[in-house]
Amino acid sequence: MIFGTLPSGRQVEQVELSSGRLRVEVLTYGAIVRTLEVSGRNVVLGLDTLDDYRTRSRYFGAIVGRYGNRIAGGRFTLDGTEYRLPVNNGPNSLHGGTEGFDSKVWTIADRGDSSVTLTLVSPDGDQGYPGTLTASVTYTLEDDALRIDYVAETDAPTVVNLTNHSYFNLKGVGVGDIRDHVIRMEADHYLPVDADKIPTGELASVKGTPFDFTEPHAVGERYDGAYDHCFVLNGGITVTAGGLTMEVTTTEPGVQFYSGSMLDGEETPYGPFAGLCLETQHFPDSPNQPQFPSTVLRPGERRTSTTTYRFI
Repeated sequence: MIFGTLPSGRQVEQVELSSGRLRVEVLTYGAIVRTLEVSGRNVVLGLDTLDDYRTRSRYFGAIVGRYGNRIAGGRFTLDGTEYRLPVNNGPNSLHGGTEGFDSKVWTIADRGDSSVTLTLVSPDGDQGYPGTLTASVTYTLEDDALRIDYVAETDAPTVVNLTNHSYFNLKGVGVGDIRDHVIRMEADHYLPVDADKIPTGELASVKGTPFDFTEPHAVGERYDGAYDHCFVLNGGITVTAGGLTMEVTTTEPGVQFYSGSMLDGEETPYGPFAGLCLETQHFPDSPNQPQFPSTVLRPGERRTSTTTYRFI
């Protein structure tokens, strides 16, 4: 079905997937997960109209890229050449820049009752990034889970870090906030950040800190619940609230845990802590921090990644 029409006249489609007790609505705009229902309960924050997504969204449900998270100073050097990116988060470039993958119309490459594949071609120089990048994301419902498979290829050396930016509220959208959600995360280290939320380069132990979720803790129990940090994963994540548990597994080395503390209820329809994000990804600012796992992609290589959200 047609979800809306952009000022350019290009139409945005909505695709519905269903399997068992799960139902998902996906938009071609931003490859957005607009709804994710578990036995009729919608557990992701979505917006009503295409115009809302264009003007009031904080990346709700979108695929962000070409580089998810922050790149310090909006610049990086690759193979001796410096590349400059749009600065849209203080002094940094965030989630691909001012016109990232979240604001592009993706193309439906394949669809079925329980899966859809969307593709996007990002041209050389798009938002300052080198190389023509071809990206695809496949959403699949199976065994009470939403699986997201990412693929990226390039015709010139570049950097890439794709992730999904869904905000979850397991009690249901609009049913209180997420500070009572209990999280257990197999992550022995996290990345401390400076005042601009750029990693200092240290992989710090979570032991004895508010960042230790190796045992279950409620989001709001410590740190005023205001998390926006990358954790170094050595296993999976579980989130429990409202009688529902979500298990997150990924092939990525890290996850940005954002508790939605900066949602304001004015610029967006949702207030603080309305939903939490678990953005599985490589580390922020990796192009400028060679000690981190590399996000460089070269011609002839194929970057793949899988993240699964299972509900029990």
